Amino acid sequence: MVASTGIVRVKRRFQRIAVDTKPFMWLPKPTRHGWRVTLHTLEGQTPGDYADAAEPLAHSWGVHAIRASSPSPGRVVLMATMRDPLVKVDTLPASTELLKVTVGRLENGKSWTIDFRTVPHWLNAGATQSGKSNLANALIVGLAPQELALVGFDLKGGVEFTPYSPRLSALATSRAESVTLLEDLVGLMVDRMGLCRQAAARNIWQLPPGIRPVPIVVLVDELAELYLMADKSEKDEIVKSSTALLRVAQLGRAFGIYLFCCGQRIGSDLGPGVTALRAQCSGRICHRVNDPETATMTLGDLDPAALVSARAIPAETPGVAIVAGQDGQWYRGRSFYVTEQTAEHAARTHAHLAPSWDDITSHLSNPVNA
Repeated sequence: MVASTGIVRVKRRFQRIAVDTKPFMWLPKPTRHGWRVTLHTLEGQTPGDYADAAEPLAHSWGVHAIRASSPSPGRVVLMATMRDPLVKVDTLPASTELLKVTVGRLENGKSWTIDFRTVPHWLNAGATQSGKSNLANALIVGLAPQELALVGFDLKGGVEFTPYSPRLSALATSRAESVTLLEDLVGLMVDRMGLCRQAAARNIWQLPPGIRPVPIVVLVDELAELYLMADKSEKDEIVKSSTALLRVAQLGRAFGIYLFCCGQRIGSDLGPGVTALRAQCSGRICHRVNDPETATMTLGDLDPAALVSARAIPAETPGVAIVAGQDGQWYRGRSFYVTEQTAEHAARTHAHLAPSWDDITSHLSNPVNA
């Protein structure tokens, strides 16, 4: 990070000659897992120059890893971790805020939080045994005690979400059921639009608590199954489900409908519907994947360095993922280990909090039974 040019005075004239100019560096400050130091960039330098030098610096300084970030123009913060904080993570804490769940820890030692009020829609990719389903379990355990409705789309025939059905207000286990349930969600959005318009409110959170509709978190497992087509007879269902899901992603935030979409294989070859949905999901989570296309689809439009880190996740560290959320940065994170039995127990314990789908859709035509 040494600039090799500078301006000096030679015989009453200023000339640019080769000199060694080091960037100004503040004193290091200790952190929970290491230390951090702030530097002032030199003329012509960018934060990317420091990011490219992060791995050589980690070897030179004898630390586990170094991450470079830029909190403001002209400044770069180097965060050094002495040991990997993701080797062992704590147990899942109780959620205290609506639509907010702490699901794990980040590499900087901070909590990994999924906050649907801040980041309404999430895309979660991961291969088998990568920790993708464990993250969904942690999310269910955190959301189960909250005053909200959970809606499931389980395109594995219901084998993943059926054990959690006591806490689910509605569950679709096939593409035909998914089309009908998605149409209900679109109908709910339209109805809530009219409610907000009458009250001169921009979203449901500006409505009085007495008339505010219940927020809905939509959990989608095996997203690719909504887009795969075996023959032309399935084309209409695919178009309907893709269009309805995209409408929910585009308009759902203001009307209290949030998405958490999971999949093993998420690629552009599934059609333009997946690409359009990806653009609406500002929250990205990429566990270990088997093909580079899924990693590119999940993280490729954010930061090339995040893509490299995602493809370097080893198989022996389930639960580790690359996380991009509300602050515009990406981090390595690891979700708390939550067994299926723990998630099932939470679903049964808080089953009384699950609002009836018939009640939610009572004013709509042809509601779907839960």
